[in-house]
Amino acid sequence: MAADHEREIVLQASGISAGYGDLPAIRGIDLHVARGEIVALFGANGAGKTTTLLSLVGELPRSAGQVHWLGRPTQARLHQLARQGLAFVPENRSVLASMSVRDNLLLGRGGVEPAVEIFPELAPLLGRRAGLLSGGEQQMLTLARALAARPVALLVDELSLGLAPIVVERLFTVLRQAVRSHDIAVLLVEQEARRALDVADRWYLLRNGELVGSGDASIGTDQLEREYLAGLGSAG
Repeated sequence: MAADHEREIVLQASGISAGYGDLPAIRGIDLHVARGEIVALFGANGAGKTTTLLSLVGELPRSAGQVHWLGRPTQARLHQLARQGLAFVPENRSVLASMSVRDNLLLGRGGVEPAVEIFPELAPLLGRRAGLLSGGEQQMLTLARALAARPVALLVDELSLGLAPIVVERLFTVLRQAVRSHDIAVLLVEQEARRALDVADRWYLLRNGELVGSGDASIGTDQLEREYLAGLGSAG
Protein backbone atom coordinates (compact mmCIF):
# COMPACT_ATOMS: atom_id res chain seq x y z
CA MET A 1 0.00 0.00 0.00
CA ALA A 2 1.33 3.43 -0.91
CA ALA A 3 2.45 5.87 1.73
CA ASP A 4 -0.02 8.60 2.65
CA HIS A 5 1.85 11.32 0.77
CA GLU A 6 1.80 9.23 -2.44
CA ARG A 7 -1.92 8.48 -2.40
CA GLU A 8 -4.30 10.43 -4.58
CA ILE A 9 -6.91 12.21 -2.50
CA VAL A 10 -10.25 11.33 -4.04
CA LEU A 11 -12.75 13.10 -1.79
CA GLN A 12 -12.04 16.05 0.48
CA ALA A 13 -14.16 18.30 2.68
CA SER A 14 -12.84 21.71 3.68
CA GLY A 15 -14.75 23.50 6.42
CA ILE A 16 -18.16 22.19 5.42
CA SER A 17 -21.25 22.99 7.46
CA ALA A 18 -24.73 21.68 6.76
CA GLY A 19 -27.99 20.97 8.49
CA TYR A 20 -31.74 20.93 8.40
CA GLY A 21 -33.53 24.24 8.40
CA ASP A 22 -31.68 27.04 10.18
CA LEU A 23 -29.72 24.81 12.54
CA PRO A 24 -26.40 23.38 11.36
CA ALA A 25 -25.99 19.71 12.23
CA ILE A 26 -22.31 19.70 11.28
CA ARG A 27 -19.87 22.61 11.49
CA GLY A 28 -16.45 23.17 9.96
CA ILE A 29 -15.77 19.59 8.91
CA ASP A 30 -12.33 18.93 7.41
CA LEU A 31 -11.60 15.40 6.22
CA HIS A 32 -10.25 13.52 3.23
CA VAL A 33 -10.14 10.01 1.80
CA ALA A 34 -7.45 8.74 -0.57
CA ARG A 35 -7.16 5.80 -2.91
CA GLY A 36 -6.38 2.49 -1.29
CA GLU A 37 -7.47 3.36 2.24
CA ILE A 38 -10.44 2.88 4.54
CA VAL A 39 -11.24 5.87 6.71
CA ALA A 40 -13.69 5.32 9.57
CA LEU A 41 -15.95 8.10 10.80
CA PHE A 42 -17.06 7.52 14.38
CA GLY A 43 -19.47 9.26 16.71
CA ALA A 44 -22.43 8.65 18.95
CA ASN A 45 -25.99 8.70 17.64
CA GLY A 46 -26.81 12.23 16.55
CA ALA A 47 -23.19 13.29 16.22
CA GLY A 48 -23.63 14.15 12.53
CA LYS A 49 -22.15 11.13 10.75
CA THR A 50 -24.94 10.55 8.23
CA THR A 51 -25.33 14.30 7.75
CA THR A 52 -21.66 14.46 6.84
CA LEU A 53 -22.05 11.74 4.21
CA LEU A 54 -25.16 13.34 2.71
CA SER A 55 -23.41 16.69 2.55
CA LEU A 56 -20.34 15.18 0.87
CA VAL A 57 -22.45 13.65 -1.91
CA GLY A 58 -24.59 16.74 -2.45
CA GLU A 59 -27.82 15.33 -1.06
CA LEU A 60 -27.88 17.89 1.74
CA PRO A 61 -27.13 21.54 0.90
CA ARG A 62 -23.96 22.92 2.44
CA SER A 63 -24.15 26.29 4.17
CA ALA A 64 -20.38 26.71 4.24
CA GLY A 65 -17.21 25.08 3.01
CA GLN A 66 -16.20 23.19 -0.11
CA VAL A 67 -16.07 19.59 -1.30
CA HIS A 68 -13.39 18.48 -3.76
CA TRP A 69 -13.94 15.37 -5.87
CA LEU A 70 -10.98 14.00 -7.83
CA GLY A 71 -9.07 17.17 -7.13
CA ARG A 72 -11.72 19.65 -8.28
CA PRO A 73 -14.37 21.59 -6.35
CA THR A 74 -17.83 20.18 -6.90
CA GLN A 75 -21.46 20.94 -6.24
CA ALA A 76 -22.57 17.71 -7.92
CA ARG A 77 -25.41 15.59 -6.59
CA LEU A 78 -25.12 11.88 -5.84
CA HIS A 79 -26.50 10.71 -9.19
CA GLN A 80 -23.91 12.84 -10.98
CA LEU A 81 -21.05 11.66 -8.78
CA ALA A 82 -22.17 8.06 -9.32
CA ARG A 83 -21.47 8.44 -13.04
CA GLN A 84 -17.97 9.60 -12.12
CA GLY A 85 -17.15 6.61 -9.94
CA LEU A 86 -18.63 7.27 -6.51
CA ALA A 87 -20.70 4.54 -4.86
CA PHE A 88 -22.91 5.07 -1.83
CA VAL A 89 -24.28 2.39 0.50
CA PRO A 90 -26.90 4.01 2.75
CA GLU A 91 -28.00 2.85 6.17
CA ASN A 92 -31.28 1.39 4.90
CA ARG A 93 -29.50 -1.10 2.54
CA SER A 94 -31.39 0.24 -0.52
CA VAL A 95 -32.59 -3.05 -1.98
CA LEU A 96 -35.75 -3.14 -4.06
CA ALA A 97 -37.73 -5.68 -2.08
CA SER A 98 -40.16 -6.71 -4.82
CA MET A 99 -37.41 -7.40 -7.36
CA SER A 100 -35.19 -10.45 -7.55
CA VAL A 101 -31.60 -10.44 -6.41
CA ARG A 102 -30.54 -10.71 -10.05
CA ASP A 103 -32.60 -7.68 -11.05
CA ASN A 104 -31.25 -5.71 -8.11
CA LEU A 105 -27.73 -6.46 -9.31
CA LEU A 106 -28.63 -5.49 -12.88
CA LEU A 107 -29.52 -2.04 -11.58
CA GLY A 108 -25.87 -1.54 -10.66
CA ARG A 109 -23.08 -0.60 -13.04
CA GLY A 110 -21.11 -3.79 -12.49
CA GLY A 111 -23.64 -6.44 -13.47
CA VAL A 112 -24.39 -9.85 -12.00
CA GLU A 113 -21.28 -11.96 -12.53
CA PRO A 114 -18.78 -9.55 -10.93
CA ALA A 115 -21.10 -9.16 -7.95
CA VAL A 116 -21.40 -12.92 -7.47
CA GLU A 117 -17.62 -13.22 -7.68
CA ILE A 118 -17.40 -10.81 -4.75
CA PHE A 119 -20.07 -12.63 -2.73
CA PRO A 120 -20.55 -16.22 -3.99
CA GLU A 121 -23.23 -16.55 -1.31
CA LEU A 122 -25.54 -14.63 -3.66
CA ALA A 123 -25.39 -17.22 -6.47
CA PRO A 124 -28.15 -19.51 -5.13
CA LEU A 125 -30.27 -16.48 -4.26
CA LEU A 126 -30.37 -14.79 -7.67
CA GLY A 127 -33.97 -15.77 -8.35
CA ARG A 128 -35.25 -14.88 -4.90
CA ARG A 129 -37.05 -11.64 -4.11
CA ALA A 130 -34.68 -9.31 -2.30
CA GLY A 131 -37.29 -8.59 0.36
CA LEU A 132 -37.16 -12.23 1.44
CA LEU A 133 -33.43 -12.15 2.18
CA SER A 134 -32.05 -11.93 5.67
CA GLY A 135 -30.54 -8.67 6.81
CA GLY A 136 -27.05 -10.00 6.24
CA GLU A 137 -27.90 -11.23 2.75
CA GLN A 138 -29.43 -7.86 1.88
CA GLN A 139 -26.28 -6.11 3.02
CA MET A 140 -24.16 -8.49 0.93
CA LEU A 141 -26.38 -7.67 -2.04
CA THR A 142 -26.02 -3.94 -1.51
CA LEU A 143 -22.26 -4.08 -1.02
CA ALA A 144 -21.75 -6.47 -3.94
CA ARG A 145 -23.72 -4.18 -6.26
CA ALA A 146 -21.56 -1.22 -5.21
CA LEU A 147 -18.21 -3.01 -5.42
CA ALA A 148 -18.96 -4.77 -8.71
CA ALA A 149 -18.91 -1.40 -10.43
CA ARG A 150 -15.25 -0.93 -9.42
CA PRO A 151 -15.89 2.51 -7.92
CA VAL A 152 -13.21 5.11 -7.37
CA ALA A 153 -14.68 5.80 -3.94
CA LEU A 154 -17.24 4.12 -1.72
CA LEU A 155 -19.17 5.75 1.11
CA VAL A 156 -20.82 3.31 3.52
CA ASP A 157 -23.27 4.21 6.27
CA GLU A 158 -23.50 1.68 9.14
CA LEU A 159 -22.44 -1.48 7.34
CA SER A 160 -22.84 -3.63 10.45
CA LEU A 161 -26.15 -2.27 11.74
CA GLY A 162 -28.30 -5.05 13.19
CA LEU A 163 -26.15 -7.88 11.85
CA ALA A 164 -24.57 -10.89 13.53
CA PRO A 165 -20.83 -10.67 14.23
CA ILE A 166 -19.99 -13.44 11.76
CA VAL A 167 -21.78 -11.55 8.98
CA VAL A 168 -20.06 -8.30 9.91
CA GLU A 169 -16.69 -10.04 9.77
CA ARG A 170 -17.49 -11.35 6.29
CA LEU A 171 -18.56 -7.90 5.04
CA PHE A 172 -15.49 -6.18 6.44
CA THR A 173 -13.18 -8.84 5.02
CA VAL A 174 -14.62 -8.40 1.53
CA LEU A 175 -14.42 -4.63 1.84
CA ARG A 176 -10.76 -4.76 2.84
CA GLN A 177 -9.96 -7.13 -0.03
CA ALA A 178 -11.68 -4.85 -2.53
CA VAL A 179 -9.73 -1.84 -1.33
CA ARG A 180 -6.44 -3.66 -1.67
CA SER A 181 -7.26 -5.18 -5.05
CA HIS A 182 -8.75 -2.13 -6.76
CA ASP A 183 -7.31 0.86 -4.87
CA ILE A 184 -10.73 2.10 -3.78
CA ALA A 185 -11.11 5.00 -1.36
CA VAL A 186 -13.60 4.13 1.39
CA LEU A 187 -15.27 6.36 3.97
CA LEU A 188 -16.99 4.14 6.51
CA VAL A 189 -19.50 5.43 9.06
CA GLU A 190 -19.70 2.85 11.79
CA GLN A 191 -20.98 2.38 15.33
CA GLU A 192 -19.04 -0.86 15.82
CA ALA A 193 -15.81 1.01 16.39
CA ARG A 194 -13.65 -1.86 17.54
CA ARG A 195 -14.54 -3.96 14.50
CA ALA A 196 -14.09 -1.03 12.13
CA LEU A 197 -10.63 -0.31 13.52
CA ASP A 198 -9.58 -3.80 12.46
CA VAL A 199 -9.97 -2.82 8.79
CA ALA A 200 -9.55 0.97 8.85
CA ASP A 201 -6.34 2.83 8.07
CA ARG A 202 -7.36 6.13 9.66
CA TRP A 203 -10.25 7.50 11.71
CA TYR A 204 -12.12 10.69 12.51
CA LEU A 205 -14.29 11.28 15.57
CA LEU A 206 -17.41 13.47 15.49
CA ARG A 207 -19.08 14.94 18.53
CA ASN A 208 -22.09 17.28 18.41
CA GLY A 209 -21.47 18.06 14.76
CA GLU A 210 -17.78 18.87 15.05
CA LEU A 211 -14.63 16.84 14.49
CA VAL A 212 -12.86 16.41 17.82
CA GLY A 213 -10.15 13.93 16.88
CA SER A 214 -8.43 11.95 14.15
CA GLY A 215 -5.60 9.46 13.90
CA ASP A 216 -3.95 6.43 12.42
CA ALA A 217 -5.95 3.30 13.18
CA SER A 218 -2.84 1.30 14.05
CA ILE A 219 -1.13 3.76 16.40
CA GLY A 220 -3.40 6.69 17.10
CA THR A 221 -6.36 5.25 19.00
CA ASP A 222 -5.64 6.49 22.51
CA GLN A 223 -7.82 9.55 22.06
CA LEU A 224 -10.55 7.48 20.43
CA GLU A 225 -10.50 4.98 23.27
CA ARG A 226 -10.69 7.76 25.83
CA GLU A 227 -13.36 9.91 24.19
CA TYR A 228 -15.57 7.39 22.45
CA LEU A 229 -15.00 3.69 23.09
CA ALA A 230 -14.87 4.09 26.86
CA GLY A 231 -18.30 5.65 26.75
CA LEU A 232 -19.69 2.67 24.89
CA GLY A 233 -18.44 0.16 27.44
CA SER A 234 -18.66 -3.42 26.27
CA ALA A 235 -21.34 -2.67 23.67
CA GLY A 236 -18.79 -1.88 20.98
